[in-house]
Amino acid sequence: MSIAPLFLEDEAATIRFGEDLARAVRPGDLITLSGDLGAGKSTLARALIRAIADDAALEVPSPTFTLVQSYALSLPVSHFDFYRLADAEEVDELGLDEALEDGVCLVEWPEKAEAALPADRLTLRFVHEGTGRRIEFAGGREGLRQRIARSLAIRDFLIGAGHADAMRRHLTGDASVRAYETVTTADGGRMVLMDAPAHVPGPIIVDGKYYQQIAHIAENVRPFVAVDRHLAARGFAVPAIFHEDLGRGLLLIEDLGRESVLDEAGLPVVGRYEAAVDCLARLHAQPAASAVPVSDGTMHRIPDFDRDAIQIEVGLLTDWYLPWKRGTPATEDERRAYRTVWDDLIETLRSAERNLLLRDFHSPNIIWRPQAAGIDRVGIIDFQDAMIGPTAYDVASLTQDARVDMPEGLTETLLARYLALRATSPGFDAATFRRDWHVMAAQRNCKLVGIWVRLMQRDGKPGYMKHMPRTFRNLETALSHPALAPLRAWCEAAGIR
Repeated sequence: MSIAPLFLEDEAATIRFGEDLARAVRPGDLITLSGDLGAGKSTLARALIRAIADDAALEVPSPTFTLVQSYALSLPVSHFDFYRLADAEEVDELGLDEALEDGVCLVEWPEKAEAALPADRLTLRFVHEGTGRRIEFAGGREGLRQRIARSLAIRDFLIGAGHADAMRRHLTGDASVRAYETVTTADGGRMVLMDAPAHVPGPIIVDGKYYQQIAHIAENVRPFVAVDRHLAARGFAVPAIFHEDLGRGLLLIEDLGRESVLDEAGLPVVGRYEAAVDCLARLHAQPAASAVPVSDGTMHRIPDFDRDAIQIEVGLLTDWYLPWKRGTPATEDERRAYRTVWDDLIETLRSAERNLLLRDFHSPNIIWRPQAAGIDRVGIIDFQDAMIGPTAYDVASLTQDARVDMPEGLTETLLARYLALRATSPGFDAATFRRDWHVMAAQRNCKLVGIWVRLMQRDGKPGYMKHMPRTFRNLETALSHPALAPLRAWCEAAGIR
């Protein structure tokens, strides 16, 4: 992909482009800045570094005399200036290759050492044009060019929303392709930008479908918009959507805050978890809707958490966890027996209460809003993968949070609170719900042990492996119900623990 030349009318525009570029770079990216003195190279480099540091006042001296300045940020950056380089061979002594291993490198005056630079660098050529400058792009890895084009598209989106001068900063990413930014407007207002490009279809698994289709993973932003509107209409605290581009997968949404349901030590705040339980009880007491409107007038059909979706998720244990744990793939007999066990468990769910399940209702996706009252204190931010399924699923997701050590007895306390709140719901049976809670808890944990390995091996995200011991503790609890005896026996035979 090529990137069209970019005109920057003044220094402010150059700084904005530096912020946009900061949202695109990744470890291993090398960007060279070529152009006359005063063309804006140092201004751009300084803006990029400050944006990554999220510090507009960060001291970013020119490396003209030191040749290199390095910044140990969340994404390390090394800023090189070859203007005073005596010999291209000196590049090796400056540590360029080492800096690229885990960070980004910016090089001014690359002409002084062309032969010593990697061939896959992206060159930004600054050309004076009137009172501004034109940036021409050449070379670079395809991935970097795509990321820059995406970041520039986001700036165009913000311009269309009336926020041309908004400041962009990294907020968070997640285990999917989605990423989030904080957008601060000229008047100090703060919003969140959801960057959710359409999923690229994966390999076909069965019946002409790929994993996302079988597991009912949202492939664009339309489900988020539809479910957001649906939950807001039912009185739940979800982000307002201020501006949207459904085709490009961009949403500018309300910032519900940063306060968590966890304390500073990362432990549950009991009152906040109780409010989250109240929120689920309120949601599940209302009639479910199988189709909800999108903002463009079309309808989004909320998928069922069906047999195929359940099976493909729990299959992550045999597909990813077992090969990693044992060094050899699961045998066909093991796979067949495991699938049979789950077929029988799925059959027991025929009598389960069914309603809208948010799918990832746990600590990272719950914002605590102390200024509000009642369930409005519980801000919900992740529901694009919502399905219709057993109500016990979200209760298991909350009370067996894979990222949180739950204090002794808290899971049971929260479960009992939910059961008490639902006691008067027509047709609700506490014993059946408890059984379903164990089945859904087992389903989630069997899925998660595979996801942690997949994130490490396939996606290069090893940090999630720290949740593995807790996930197995949760699975052990889930398997304690008599209905789960066959799965417990299979796990013991397979050496899973």
